[in-house]
Formats: sequence, structure tokens, C-alpha cells
Amino acid sequence: MEIFTNNRNSRKYQIGYALSGGFIKGFAHLGVMQALLEHDIKPDIISGVSAGALAGVFYADGNEPHQVIEYFSGHKFQDLTKLVIPKKGLFDLCEFIDFLHTNLKAKNLEELQIPLIITATDLDHGRMVHFHRGSIAERVAASCCMPVMFAPVNIDGTNYVDGGLMMNLPVSTLRRICDKVVAVNVSPIMAQDYKMNIVSIAMRSFHFMFRANTFPEREKCDLLIEPYNLYGYSNTELEKAEEIFMQGYNAANTLLDQLKADQGTIWKDESNYQIIK
Repeated sequence: MEIFTNNRNSRKYQIGYALSGGFIKGFAHLGVMQALLEHDIKPDIISGVSAGALAGVFYADGNEPHQVIEYFSGHKFQDLTKLVIPKKGLFDLCEFIDFLHTNLKAKNLEELQIPLIITATDLDHGRMVHFHRGSIAERVAASCCMPVMFAPVNIDGTNYVDGGLMMNLPVSTLRRICDKVVAVNVSPIMAQDYKMNIVSIAMRSFHFMFRANTFPEREKCDLLIEPYNLYGYSNTELEKAEEIFMQGYNAANTLLDQLKADQGTIWKDESNYQIIK
């Protein structure tokens, strides 16, 4: 198993994207990245957690963000998961792994056109891991593996679950190796109403944890994009992918245009690097 560690003294990349977890709301990542692309902002490296790893891997594999929606068109949540007797989780991700094997050109992280770092949680040893090499499908699935809902993903004898448990917005992963980090957080404030069932209670509880570890990461980026109006979507509504994409796209365009108009640049600190004037 490879665990990525940053070199404190190196700055290899100009721009990195840090993409948060967010389950179905991860399609907003694609909309944000499409808007950034149309503003001529492109990543040299991507760091993704859970839904961010999923969105990031399709972009890193050579697809424009808007094209990724087509891979999921016509699919339902049930097509990508398998309901199992709930010993380790309610669903198994074997179909999801097969979907990734089928639709990604690259099979290993080292083969991607843009470097990608995937964050997951090592359930056996209680630590955060950052994958930057090895089989893509299993590592993306591990990062997306919400406990209770999904059975842990086993890689080389170790069980992994959702990376968002320890770092839901992976800015720190890029901070020391990138001049500028764009952070996209698609886990917004939750709606007050929720259903009293095992999945809703678990998801809501995990969301509190994810939000808590996101706050310090938000302060470390050079551009923060947080699409609005993302609450209220069910995590099984794959048919809403294009609508969620547009939420991210519109929110990013609004923010980028506003920053350019107000301060002439999109970055917090433009002293040594500026793209948009």
C-alpha cells in the first residue's frame, strides 16, 4: 500500500483542486470544474475525498467535466450497488467497482492524465491514508464507502471506509506542493428536517463529523467555492445528476465573476500568482 506524504520544501504544481465528499452532491463538483475550465483555470493535480474522488478521477482520466454526466445517464442507485444482508453494511460496492473498471480508460492511478490523490480512512488502524498509486476502482470505492450504508472495501488485507471521516475537504494534502489550491466544498448546511430511519440518522450524524473537520481546511485554500442550494437531494437520486451539476456550474460562475469585478483576481493573495484579471 502506498501512502502519499508531502515534502515540506517542494512546490511542484501551480494549481491543485481539493474536492470534498458529499455523496450525490458530488455532481456539483463537475459543474464547478466546468466553470473553472471555461475561465481557463485547469488543475495540475487533484485531491479528492469520497464523491470528490469520483468526480476527480473522471476529470483526471481525460474527460471534460460536462462529459462525465453521460457515464451516469440512465443509471439508478440500484445499478451501482448491491443490497446485502446487513452484516458489514446495507449495500456492497462491487457493482460500483465494476462500473469504474468499465468506464475509466486508466486502470491505475499512475496512468491518469492528471495526478490524483485519493483520501480514505484505514478502518483497521484508525488512520487517514492518501493513495497516489495502485488500482483506481478499489481506491475510489474505498474513499466513497460511507460506514453503515456500505460494507468496507478491502485492499491488500486492510479494510477502508469513507475518507471524509477524518478529512472531508483535502486541502492539506495539496497545500505544501501547490502554489494555489482551489477548494470545492459540496457539503452545505443541512436541512432541519430528516427522516427517523437508520440510514438518515447515520448520514446526518456523519455529516456533523464531516462539517467539523472541514472548517480548518477551508482556511488553507486560495479559492473556496461552496455551491448553494444543494440540500434536499436524496443520496439515491442519480436522475438529478444534471440538475446538481448546474447548481455547481452556476454557483462557480457567479462567484468567479463577482471576485473578478470586486478585486480583479479570484485569489485570496495575488502577490506572487495571478490568473484572471
